[in-house]
Amino acid sequence: MFRFYNFTIFQTIFSEDLPPLSKDQVAAMEVVKNVRTTPRDARFQSTNQAGHCWNRYNEWLLCLKNTKGDEEGCKNMRQYAISVCPTIWTEKWDEERDEGKFAGIQV
Repeated sequence: MFRFYNFTIFQTIFSEDLPPLSKDQVAAMEVVKNVRTTPRDARFQSTNQAGHCWNRYNEWLLCLKNTKGDEEGCKNMRQYAISVCPTIWTEKWDEERDEGKFAGIQV
């Protein structure tokens, strides 16, 4: 017989009585609840998502270009890019854009 959970620990972790949260903790919880990852894209069915990442980043730039730099209007596109791309890539591409050396879409 397997015993996956110690019942006491299970009750402690999932108790009904939660400690009160600070305003900062409540704000952080709201941010976490609203974070979404990029939707599935049928063009990128393999496990390697590098192409998907590149497209999402450039789709965000295209949105910025079409909206004349409206960051707020393209916030979802940026979130999609950040959710599928490694942070080091997006940081590098942001730096390249600032330096005028980015190989993708120019805003």
